[in-house]
Amino acid sequence: MAKKAQTQKPAAIEEKKPAAPVKSEKKPVVKAAEQKAKAVAVAEKAQKEIEKVVAKAEEKIAPAVKKAAKKPAKKNETVEKAKEAVKETAAKVEDAVEKMAKKAEKIAEKAEKTEIAQKAEKVVKAAEEKIDKKTEVVKIDPKPVEKKYRKKVLFVAAEALPYVKTGGLGDVAAALPKALLKEDYDVRVVMPLYFNIPDKFRTTMQYLGCCYVSLAWRYQYCGVFTQKYDGVTYYFLDNEYYFKRNGIYGHYDDAERFAFFSKAALEALPIMDFTPDIIHCHDWHTGLTPVYLDVYYRNSPNCKNARTVFTIHNIQFQGKYGNEICDDILGLPADKKSLVQYQNCVNFMKGAIECSNKVTTVSPTYANEILNSYYSFGLQDILGARKYKLCGIINGIDVETNDPATDKALFKNYDKNTVADKAANKKGLQQMLNLDQNPNVPIIGMVTRLTEQKGMELIANVFEEILSKGIQMVVLGSGDWKYESLLKDMQKRFPDKLRAVLGFSGDLASKIYAGADIFLMPSKFEPCGLSQMISMRYGTIPVVRETGGLKDTVVPYNGVTKQGTGFTFYSYNAHDMLYAIERAVGLYYDYKDDWKQLVQNAMSQDFSWNNICKQYIALYENL
Repeated sequence: MAKKAQTQKPAAIEEKKPAAPVKSEKKPVVKAAEQKAKAVAVAEKAQKEIEKVVAKAEEKIAPAVKKAAKKPAKKNETVEKAKEAVKETAAKVEDAVEKMAKKAEKIAEKAEKTEIAQKAEKVVKAAEEKIDKKTEVVKIDPKPVEKKYRKKVLFVAAEALPYVKTGGLGDVAAALPKALLKEDYDVRVVMPLYFNIPDKFRTTMQYLGCCYVSLAWRYQYCGVFTQKYDGVTYYFLDNEYYFKRNGIYGHYDDAERFAFFSKAALEALPIMDFTPDIIHCHDWHTGLTPVYLDVYYRNSPNCKNARTVFTIHNIQFQGKYGNEICDDILGLPADKKSLVQYQNCVNFMKGAIECSNKVTTVSPTYANEILNSYYSFGLQDILGARKYKLCGIINGIDVETNDPATDKALFKNYDKNTVADKAANKKGLQQMLNLDQNPNVPIIGMVTRLTEQKGMELIANVFEEILSKGIQMVVLGSGDWKYESLLKDMQKRFPDKLRAVLGFSGDLASKIYAGADIFLMPSKFEPCGLSQMISMRYGTIPVVRETGGLKDTVVPYNGVTKQGTGFTFYSYNAHDMLYAIERAVGLYYDYKDDWKQLVQNAMSQDFSWNNICKQYIALYENL
């Protein structure tokens, strides 16, 4: 509210006594009359000017206030503009009134306190009152109109960044909701409140309430906490018996832990005060959520109309347990047990495939591959029968985090227009790992789990032949003991060629993506894969096997058209892999200009979630 103009009551002017006798009284009378008339004229002028300023203020404020009252919902912009207009106009009126007040005071000081002076004072006070009324508009705080979202989606996931992550699922459960939020979807994520979640997040969570979840004869407490991160609302389900442990997976009672989580996600919806249109579940840990929804919660106001999507991130892990848990843990009625029973055991993933409205995988090629027994790990029959539900959508990557132009881990930042600066990262990596700092020797990089799935079996068969080429090799990862031992042994035998760092470091991973020339990823199967997309963003050329997401994201290089983004091989064969490596190394040494063009091709690819999420939007809209 504008500050009131301060006016003082004009003091009566003392009549000065004449120094000498006055010869005639006519002159003083005339002079007094003229002075009085002048005071009247000035005061009247002051009154008109004040009234004019107030009228202008009313004209300027009225449309803004009216507009704010009618349309307070355009992201509150109109209200803010109205407030600013009011403040600005009120300040101008205040200045004008103060000037008029000072004028009136000076006039009153020059003449006796007349009726006109009193009138001017009243006008000033009236102006102040009008200012007060107009500036009260600033105090108006219209209720914000709730934003209209296209759909409400609940992600049910066992992990999500930045809270916990063991693999690609954690990336997807964080990045996809954020991208959908930008497309006017109200997306929220529910996950367990693990003991492993960092304290900096746990201490700032808000407690919403609690409920109790029945699992057969059990009646388990479930606390509900919430927190916003990157604009997305996260819910955390608390039960210390199940989740106050080190590690996320691999406990003896994982069936009970994730059956509880799957059911609690539905039971806690009233506490979340959320009514999703779509419930999107991820991997076997949440496979029972669509089952429990159909069996127990179709009459619940918060989810009775919800449609369900189930995404398979890795079909190798299905949640398979003995049939006895149907009665002892899951608590399913006798006529519903068949929903989760498959090949003489309970299979959480099979239950999700059976009950979900749509089943997706994380790449189109992988969706076709899992219909074959070689890739399906036994689920080919149910997937074949429910093929009409199945589709594949490639994952994206976080292009803000994985950006060579801003990555703080790099020795020198660069982009596709300054790709020559990539050489500084190669030199820095060689120096850091005590390799020969030769800019002309290509570095083959790997950031991987040391398992058979990731193609370590192929590398083991031709490791000596790879290292006999004119290359250097850097491997970062951990996994099976036999492959860790192999790397240690080969590093001793080829100390000038190989550096193996067992474990994981995000900092070193970025340095490898930026410092290597070639990125090797010969997976036996790969539902999607993120490393090949990250390597391309950093201008490091992938050599991959044509499977799953690797086939969908890496285009084989064509030496005639100069198109493509990497080198591929089809058969799961060590020498086919070796031949692909030789082609990449050959191009690097013998065709420098073609190699530079290949790097530009790779760095020009768009793997952002903003692009990928449009396919999920099409899926949601058709449910």
